Amino acid sequence: MNIGGGAGVADDNTSSSSFMQLSHEVWQRYQHLLDKSTPLVLYRWIFLAAIAAVYFLRVYFVQGFYIITYGLGIYILQLLIAFLSPQVDPEIQGLADGPALPTRASEEFRPFVRRLPEFKFWHLLIKAFCVALLLTFFSAFDVPVVWPILLFYWSVLFFLTMRRQIMHMIKYKYVPFTFGKQRYGKKAAPTDEANTGRP
Repeated sequence: MNIGGGAGVADDNTSSSSFMQLSHEVWQRYQHLLDKSTPLVLYRWIFLAAIAAVYFLRVYFVQGFYIITYGLGIYILQLLIAFLSPQVDPEIQGLADGPALPTRASEEFRPFVRRLPEFKFWHLLIKAFCVALLLTFFSAFDVPVVWPILLFYWSVLFFLTMRRQIMHMIKYKYVPFTFGKQRYGKKAAPTDEANTGRP
């Protein structure tokens, strides 16, 4: 006969459900903070710069964890390429049904839609720096490497990747940045002073 055996199961279920409820509340608060930070672009990027500075200061003072920094650099490069790329690659779409981006000024204006939107780019960078910072507290990830070789290899990889991306931008005539709303209108009519040549 099992006396009191059911009490342990009930305690496990209660603690499990309270943990699930707590994690759900934490997730809701986190999502609420993310939603509130969406329009605050400048402050979000300042926050990212602060976290990146903390990470680089940690690596500088510890004098280690270069392999984590290299992996972080590769991940950032991957995110940057997705951020600079159009959602639909004109090269692939051109093979399927013709060019998607306007090639002449007379064509309809189509805004640039990124493969990775700005907010998701920022959010993934924040998570990457936080995970990398957390990993610097575990000595198992401090693999001894010659960091100048990793830096040189990453620099070459960055140069070649960005060169390819810039050539892609030139070939398909798109710019991944917009500076305000594009305005169309008539040019100002010349004044009488300009027509007569007198002040």
